[in-house]
Amino acid sequence: MTSDAPAVILDGVTLRVTGSVDADSVIPLRKQGEQLINGVQGTLTVDLAGLGTAHSVVLSMLLCWHRLALSRQVSLTFEGASDRLLSLAALSNLKDQIPGFASHS
Repeated sequence: MTSDAPAVILDGVTLRVTGSVDADSVIPLRKQGEQLINGVQGTLTVDLAGLGTAHSVVLSMLLCWHRLALSRQVSLTFEGASDRLLSLAALSNLKDQIPGFASHS
């Protein structure tokens, strides 16, 4: 796990999430991601490979981003989630709600 401050960066059609997200940092990160999603059309992939934490607040942020993308008719897919984050999503019955999570068993 990384102790880096969380960040979200738009790189073409990929939104990269890096660092460690906790209850104190999730709201600013969510808002930054929402601003970036608002500027995108078509398809967007959220790369979670650089994410240093598996926390319920991360799942909440991803669901907020997904809901925003749906409202803007942006196709959003998540990739690179850690096994811990995938397990947390499964335990929370959210695996099927987050595009890209259900394909992992």
